[in-house]
Amino acid sequence: MPPAGPEPLEIGPRRFEWGRRTYVMGILNVTPDSFSGDGVTEPGEAVRRALQMRKDGADIIDVGGESTRPGWTPVDADEELRRVLPVIERLREAAPDLPLGIDTAKPRVADAALAAGASLLNDVNGLRGDPDLAKVAAEHGVPVAAMHNQRGRDPSGDPVDALHQGIMASLAAADDAGIPRGRIIIDPGFGFGWEARESYEILGRLAELRHWRRPLLAGLSRKRIAGEARALPPADRVEGTIALCTLAIAGGADVIRVHDVRPLAR
Repeated sequence: MPPAGPEPLEIGPRRFEWGRRTYVMGILNVTPDSFSGDGVTEPGEAVRRALQMRKDGADIIDVGGESTRPGWTPVDADEELRRVLPVIERLREAAPDLPLGIDTAKPRVADAALAAGASLLNDVNGLRGDPDLAKVAAEHGVPVAAMHNQRGRDPSGDPVDALHQGIMASLAAADDAGIPRGRIIIDPGFGFGWEARESYEILGRLAELRHWRRPLLAGLSRKRIAGEARALPPADRVEGTIALCTLAIAGGADVIRVHDVRPLAR
């Protein structure tokens, strides 16, 4: 028999019933240097874009103030807070029923964003970076999308085995910080250090991650593998993104994280 599915999870004002349908997370990059060219830096425009994504079918909006593309330029916590806090505060006022995520690896940014109204921490280091980040999530009692980041790690003959090891480490970090495992969402980290062949193998074996009985988040939107067959730039990778997300959903993805909400939700 397949393993039982994950239990429902409260993310802010909404209850997510995993297994009933696939949920859509809309990406809101509040940066000038997003890899896909979709960044917006004016708070009012960012809020309008988020509300349009909700209208188009987004269940969660994920707000990020620092690009994590290959070769990105890091920003300090003050600058990241300057970018994200006005957006989160205005969105919480304009759409109190809309779950908001904060995409950050900095404890101070996470703490302020969660206090301002975000209700999910999205960590590209899977709680394996700054140890204080897990403590912040535990203090606020919020769920965490823990992404496996393969950048800088030794290559593995079997990427799914490497993923299992990474997930185990993320869950151990959550345990140490006092975050219940029921609050952890697993993200395989497509585009973060995996070669194309490894990404395709992970995608084809995504169902093996159901072993952990945690919701699965697939971040495939506009990634290189969505357009490399025709050497397409990020903005032209919508069709490829749809194809990849379809395969991820077939493999058991509970959440797809996307830039182009309307076509994906449709």
